[in-house]
Amino acid sequence: MNYNNEEVVLEINNLKKHFPVKHSSSFLNLKKEKVQAVNNISFRLNKRETYGLVGESGCGKSTTGRTILRLVEPTSGEIIYKGQNLSEFKSKEMRRTRKNLQMVFQNHYASLNPKKRIGPILEESLSIHSIGKKEKYPMKVIDILEKVGLQKEHYYRFPHEFSGGQRQRIGLARALVTDPEIVIFDEPVSALDVSVQSQILNLIQDLQREMALSFIFIAHDLSVVRHVSDRIGIMYLGNIVEESPTDSLFAQPLHPYTQALLSAIPTPEIKEDYKERIVLKGDIPTPLNPPSGCVFHTRCPFKMDVCDKEIPEKKEIYKNHFVACHLY
Repeated sequence: MNYNNEEVVLEINNLKKHFPVKHSSSFLNLKKEKVQAVNNISFRLNKRETYGLVGESGCGKSTTGRTILRLVEPTSGEIIYKGQNLSEFKSKEMRRTRKNLQMVFQNHYASLNPKKRIGPILEESLSIHSIGKKEKYPMKVIDILEKVGLQKEHYYRFPHEFSGGQRQRIGLARALVTDPEIVIFDEPVSALDVSVQSQILNLIQDLQREMALSFIFIAHDLSVVRHVSDRIGIMYLGNIVEESPTDSLFAQPLHPYTQALLSAIPTPEIKEDYKERIVLKGDIPTPLNPPSGCVFHTRCPFKMDVCDKEIPEKKEIYKNHFVACHLY
C-alpha cells in the first residue's frame, strides 16, 4: 500500500485473534469452537496520523486494539513497530516497549482504581516503566494533568470525585505520562455528553500536534471519527472491508456496508435524506460461524453468486482508497 511515502510507525499484517470456546452439546460430547473476533486484518499507521477504526458493536474493533498492545495475545499475524515484530517479543521485551504504545479505555471509571488518589494512579505508570527519578514523579504528573485540562489539586482526589469527562481526561493523562509515540483510543467519548465529547476531541487533536503523537481511534460513530481521523478503516465481522482517506470515504463510499453506515448519519435535511437511507436486512452473523466467501453477503443488497463462494481481495480503486468487494 502506498501512503505518500509517509513515515510508518506501526504496521499490522494479517492479524488474527480467535478465542477458543468449549461448551457441551450433550453430556458426553464436548464441542470445540472459536470466536473469530479478528480475521486477517492489515493496515498501517503513519507518524502524527490518526487512523479511525469503525464498525458495529461486536465487529472486533476493541479486540484489535487490545491485540496490537498484546493485552490479549494474537492468534497469528505481525505487529511491526520500528521494524520489530511485537508478536514475537517475550514478556520482558514487551513490557519495555509498552510505554511507547498506550491505550485510553472506554470505561473511564472502571479503568481507575477507586481506592487510590489520582496522583499515585498516574505515578504507578512511571514506576512500572522505571521512567525518571521517583522524587520527580509528582511534578511530572501535575504537569500532565494540567496539559489535559485539570488542576494541581486534582492530584489529591479520588476517581469518584470527578465527572465522566474529567475521568476521561485522567485516562488520557495516564496514557500520556509515559511519553508514548502511539495511543489507541477505545471508544473514548461514547459514554460522554455531546458537549463534553467535543471538548475531549479537540483536546486530543491539540495534544497530538503538541506531542507529535500517532493515534488509532476506535469508535462506532462515523461523525466523531470524521472529525479526528486522517484515514478510516471500516470493519465488519472481524474484517476490514474498506480503507480510505477520510474525505474520500465520505465523498465516495464504495463498499455497500460503508454506504449503509454513512446513510444512517443524522442530517439536518431528515425528510429529504430519508429516501436515500439504506436499511440492512437480516441479523449480523455470529463470529462463531462466519459466512463463507464475503462475510457481508448475508445482508448485502447487491449480492451475487460469487459472493458466498470467494473471499474478495482488497483492491485499490482510487488513490489510497481500498475496498474488499466483488462489485469492483
